[in-house]
Amino acid sequence: MRRILVLHTGGTIGMEASPAGLVPVPGLVPSLLERYRRPGLDLTVLELAELIDSSAITPRHWNQIIAQLAEHYHHYDGFVLTHGTDTMAYTASVLAFALQGLAKPVVLTGAQLPLLHPRSDGWGNLADALEAACQSDLHEVSIAFNRLLLRGCRARKLSAEQFAGFDSPNCPPLAQFAIQTHWQRQHWRTAQRPFQAQSLNDTLKLACLFLTPGYGAQLAGQAMLTQELDAAVVMSFGNGNAPADPLLLEGVANMHQRGAPVVNISQVLQGAVAVGAYAASQALAGAGALSGRDLTPEAALAKLHYLLSTGLSAQPLLAALDCSLAGEMSD
Repeated sequence: MRRILVLHTGGTIGMEASPAGLVPVPGLVPSLLERYRRPGLDLTVLELAELIDSSAITPRHWNQIIAQLAEHYHHYDGFVLTHGTDTMAYTASVLAFALQGLAKPVVLTGAQLPLLHPRSDGWGNLADALEAACQSDLHEVSIAFNRLLLRGCRARKLSAEQFAGFDSPNCPPLAQFAIQTHWQRQHWRTAQRPFQAQSLNDTLKLACLFLTPGYGAQLAGQAMLTQELDAAVVMSFGNGNAPADPLLLEGVANMHQRGAPVVNISQVLQGAVAVGAYAASQALAGAGALSGRDLTPEAALAKLHYLLSTGLSAQPLLAALDCSLAGEMSD
């Protein structure tokens, strides 16, 4: 008997049409999930008191989800979170770091079309998520979507049009669902220490700054100089290249001097920051930016938020940023 908790947080999967567009419907997902009950599967379905359109999610909501999972952790064998697709990769990344020592599956899923739609992809996604949540040796946060199981802190939303909404461009899938499920266990992580849930400091100021040719670099630098950011992610070009714009470099240096980390990641889907591959990659590093290698933007922000919430001092924090804590980047 596998005991699985489904936590419905909101999102398209549990919405229906209204004059203003799709809206969450309390009670809908718990009632529809009755069809998944079967011998050998003890299914409990809960939903947040305030269902979220995931485009409006905040660290406060993440803390609610973390608290729910921590409260029920020892009572269930696995967990499924139904979630909106817009920010599913952000939530998956946050949970990958916040649920340290995870020794049970936590699987996020959702849908491009609501369950009430006759062509909804949500039914298959839910079936796959439940199957993944029953795997006792899956010790990480993942996303089940369009017949793939992806590492949560490597996944990105790539399409709002196709059912293939998610992929992990720099990491192989953890499973492929077909007539037979192809579990890629060689890529799975295992718990390294006792379980501990870390809530987030929801007062932190973090920003992801997307560089563009011209004024974009100056705007990023200005934000790092004037917005009193606690940390920043700079999305640079190619392998971590950026213009040697004085205001941009001054902003990075200002953050570095006051102990606020700046992580340099690439805008491209495949590949990684490689400082030194091009001379143009040296300026950000010289000003104090850390290489995020092949971190996704979602994972970079989540990792910074998690580490800053732990209260680590400067040197241990920088060391942790350079290590893969949840399989979020290549070694």
